[in-house]
This record gives sequence, structure tokens and C-alpha cells, in this order.
Amino acid sequence: MFATLFVKKRITHKELAKKFVHNTLNAVDSTYNDFLDAIYNDSELISHPKLNYEDPSVLMNIIIAGNTKFFERILSAHEEKTITNAVIEQMSEVFEMNFNDMKNQLEKYSSFISRVNHPSKNILYGISKAVFFKFKLGNYQEEYFAQLNTPNPVFLKKIDTLVENYIWDWETTFEKNKILY
Repeated sequence: MFATLFVKKRITHKELAKKFVHNTLNAVDSTYNDFLDAIYNDSELISHPKLNYEDPSVLMNIIIAGNTKFFERILSAHEEKTITNAVIEQMSEVFEMNFNDMKNQLEKYSSFISRVNHPSKNILYGISKAVFFKFKLGNYQEEYFAQLNTPNPVFLKKIDTLVENYIWDWETTFEKNKILY
């Protein structure tokens, strides 16, 4: 009886990637308007930003790329590459793109997250900063932060709170599941 309590669930890397991509994209798609409304109505902004409520693809790419950045902290290089490629394969199917085009697109988002977050290693902050810059929110802040072209720390913390709803608990996922490669 006790053995069944401690047995890890077996799942292939492709099943994990499919589950991750579809659940994450569905979550972003179903909450996208609420996400933008929270930014649009935020009291830290001095005016309402112009936001595209029609196309959630930028946020989707930021969230997927940001989540995969956690792999490098948890997995071996081989496991990271295998699962990341399975995620890219799923994304390319969903967006009806060539695998290499999707790979390049997600690598650009991942690189952007790292670049705007440098020198910090906090992935959540990087994702939030990527949202800040990709949605061009700098011009809607107080003049001081707008001139610095940096997010107001209070506003950035609010974006963190929004974004962390899309971040998977990868450590627990890999602890509870035996990934079959």
C-alpha cells in the first residue's frame, strides 16, 4: 500500500510538453482580457496604455519562453533540450508554423527575457520586465521612470503577481513525475 503512495507517475516528455503547452495557452487565452484590464486600470500608470486586446500571442510567447527558462535550473542538458524541443514541436503545431521558425521565435523571446533582466537571475522578474517592454508600458508611467525607461518597482511587482499565475511549479512536476524520454 505504501509503495503506491511514493511511486512517481510515468509520463512521456511529449505528453508533458503537450499538457504544458495546451494548458498554458488556454490559461493565457481565457484570462488575457483580465490580464490587460489589470494593467490598463493600474493606479501606478499616469494614463491608460494602448493595449491590443485582440492578439494574445505576445503574452503567450513570453509565458512559454519564460517557463522553459526554468528547465536549465532543474534538468540536465539532455533533458532540457528534449523537453524544450517537444514544447517547440507542440507550439509549432498550435500556431501552424515550421519547427525551426517557432524555435527561433521562442529563442528570441527567451533571449529578450534574459537581456531585459540582466544582471538579475530571477526568471519571474525577467518575464515581468519582458511584459513591461513588449507592451510598451514605459511611456505611461511617472516622468521619472519614463525618462529612465525602466519599470516603476511597485508597478513591476504588480506585473509579477499577474505573471506568476502562468508559471508552472516545475520542481514539483519533476519530483512527482518520472519523465520517459
